Amino acid sequence: MTESRLRERFGLFAEALLTGVWIAMAALPLVTYPAAFAAGARHLRRHLSHQPSGFRLFAADVRAAARRGWLVGAGGWVACWLIWLDVSAVRSGLPGGPLAGAAGALALCGSAVAGLRAAALWEPGASWRALLAAAGRRTVLDPAGSFLLVGGVAVVAVSAWFSPPLAIPVLGALAAAALAVEERYGRRRAAAGHPTTSLD
Repeated sequence: MTESRLRERFGLFAEALLTGVWIAMAALPLVTYPAAFAAGARHLRRHLSHQPSGFRLFAADVRAAARRGWLVGAGGWVACWLIWLDVSAVRSGLPGGPLAGAAGALALCGSAVAGLRAAALWEPGASWRALLAAAGRRTVLDPAGSFLLVGGVAVVAVSAWFSPPLAIPVLGALAAAALAVEERYGRRRAAAGHPTTSLD
């Protein structure tokens, strides 16, 4: 590997860690985490394509994505609450509790992956509803990429359990992983003769 290539990859890694800090700051209102991830992914896309980037552009993207993205964030918290109810049902020994708990956990994982995939392709003016619907299809059609993102979410969770501050920069790596998964999916579709868009 050439020195310039190594420097470029290390630069991307450092940029992803910095982006994680920005994502964490933008997600502090709790319902803005989809907008924060969308802005973080868009920042990394600009960085990779050597376009102008920086915190001001990131902040502008957060504001644009949060206009409708806060509803997605609120829906995510409702989903977490429903999963908590499922877990409570399992612990209380209600009939069907284990099945409901497993189905709920699977639904939560699928929703998280679809949310990350949608955020990775968000652009100003895009419809969150359309992005999420298309991302849900890609979550099912691309299980390998979806499992990679589940692993990324697990890394963030383990990092938070081990040392909460460590999970903050890892959020940027998760956004980069979502970008990579979507890029891989798009290339495979194009190679198969099916050009893809964010709504495929």
